[in-house]
Amino acid sequence: MNTWLYLTAEGLGEPSAGWPCCVWSSTAQRQSMPLNQAAQLLDGQAVDLLLPMELCSWVRSDPWPSKRQPGAQAVAFAVEDQLSEALETLHLSIGARDQEGRYPVMVIERQRFAAMLALLAEEGIEVRSVFVDADVLPLDQALGVWWFGRWLVGGGLSARLTLTDDGLKLLGPALPAGIQWVDERQGATDVDQYLAHRPAQAINLLQGEFALRNKRLPWRLGGLTILTLLLLTWGASAARIHFLESETRRLYSQNEQRFKTLYPEQSRIVDLATQLNALQQQTAEPQRTRVAELVTLVEQVIGASNVEVRRIEFRAGDGWKIQLSANSFAELEQLRERGRQQGVPLRLDSASKERDRVQATLTVEDRT
Repeated sequence: MNTWLYLTAEGLGEPSAGWPCCVWSSTAQRQSMPLNQAAQLLDGQAVDLLLPMELCSWVRSDPWPSKRQPGAQAVAFAVEDQLSEALETLHLSIGARDQEGRYPVMVIERQRFAAMLALLAEEGIEVRSVFVDADVLPLDQALGVWWFGRWLVGGGLSARLTLTDDGLKLLGPALPAGIQWVDERQGATDVDQYLAHRPAQAINLLQGEFALRNKRLPWRLGGLTILTLLLLTWGASAARIHFLESETRRLYSQNEQRFKTLYPEQSRIVDLATQLNALQQQTAEPQRTRVAELVTLVEQVIGASNVEVRRIEFRAGDGWKIQLSANSFAELEQLRERGRQQGVPLRLDSASKERDRVQATLTVEDRT
């Protein structure tokens, strides 16, 4: 059920909380009262606001060349020559395309309309739509309705205007024949029905800068919270990834500098890990060769004699040095000869006799 609040033409001269108006719905009779009392009666209930035609102008565009819906600015430019004031000072509301391909436009002074809406807001009245009384008459026929001391002319007629009795006498001959006249002064009791059920083509003035803004729905707050959490999670992941990438680059740079220090001859680095493994294998191969030589020496040379090994050490460039004790110089000579036979080059570096034992140092020559 729609509840209407009608601001009569009587209050146009000095808009205030005492603006004469009336409140009615499709199931209740109109109640006339000042605006402040209407606000108390409505008690926060949202209303459809009805303005007097005296506050507005109604024009139509020429037949539109395209069936595509034009923008509001394009329609405004199309009817500009029909307006008596500059476009910048007016609020234009565009209606639906009619059967002739024209777009109807309801025009109201911008600042005046804004001041009116501000007055209603101050009184605590919530407005959900704004229409004009001469524009809400049924479209199935041309109508003239006596309402609040003047004639509203519209409906199926290609015009929206108000006339006094004297004005009707002057303009009556120019109006199309077949207009149905409804005069409550002559006993018509259903006048309000013509205005309580507005047609779909009636122009709502809450367009453009005056359009209602959607109220924040409860689910939007939850959606915003979820979006915030997702953004925080994404931000934390991005920061962690950035940190790991930064640390990886730093560690790679450090390893690269160390590699260059250990292997200065490697001037070009393509794959650090592969190059390091290859170099380590090259370094390990001589070591394995030396160990193999030592095993051969111990098993096949020294192990087959009666000498006593006291110490074994490796010196780069010199090879293995073995300090041992033998019974005689002859045993040392036999040991060196046995090494030659096994392919292990032995060299006697020093030998001395202490009591009944001979102390000597043998060197296995480094062949790498």
